[in-house]
Amino acid sequence: MAIATRRPSQAQLRKQRMQDAIDYPLDWVEERTGLVGAVRYFLFRKVPADTNWMQTLGSATLTAFLVQAVTGVILAMFYKPTPGSAYSSIQNITDHVFMGWLVRGMHKWGASVFIILMFLHMGRVFLFGAYKYPREINWIVGVLLLVLGMMEGFTGYLLPWDQTAYWATVVGINLNGTAPFLGPWLAQFLRGGAEIGSNTLTVFYSIHMLLIPGAIFALIGLHLYLVIRLGVTSPPWSKEAAGMERVNGHRPGRAGLLRPGPRGGVIPAKPESGE
Repeated sequence: MAIATRRPSQAQLRKQRMQDAIDYPLDWVEERTGLVGAVRYFLFRKVPADTNWMQTLGSATLTAFLVQAVTGVILAMFYKPTPGSAYSSIQNITDHVFMGWLVRGMHKWGASVFIILMFLHMGRVFLFGAYKYPREINWIVGVLLLVLGMMEGFTGYLLPWDQTAYWATVVGINLNGTAPFLGPWLAQFLRGGAEIGSNTLTVFYSIHMLLIPGAIFALIGLHLYLVIRLGVTSPPWSKEAAGMERVNGHRPGRAGLLRPGPRGGVIPAKPESGE
């Protein structure tokens, strides 16, 4: 006896064709790169059940940095890094470029938001004990990111080339010049010569736009990789430990790079020998 099957309706067929059209480029990219699976693992990985909004400070800091990067690129399209044109280009951005006042305001005040969020994020990490084993390297990377973020704010302060920016930079360079051993060399490097002038603006602009952002992007990539590899820490009141139990003694399989040991410091149990 033949069993009648229900044919899909035209609406279902159109929906299926639309879904296939959306999935095709994703499948094409995934088959050749594996990036789709990596992004899916990054977005949908398991986290402790008792996490709260304090764990979002890292994501908020990353968002603030991305806003700074995007607005900085837009401002660089209209900014002229020369002493005779810097201030007038800033005025042009603020008064004449479409939505320039908004982009400049987001970049100016976003710098303070970025640094404040970094301090809050590192405070949360310290209070939660997330800097302990095995996350010491990630803590060091975070400290480096904090230093680079503050350097980014310092180098960007001179770029408007007004009286406030000029004299604040003079104070900052003189403070760096008081450091032992490397202080005088560092002050001369930041000035771009014997005194603050056009070379100083060029040095600060290149550091602000090229050197520090590149280093920050690289460290953020390493930071995110370590977060994904080691997982998210639990709050101090959680029943689950924030870190891992340190394993003392010899680690089997850790003789070299070609024989990596198991992750998490877990030593496999030795097989019982018969007597």
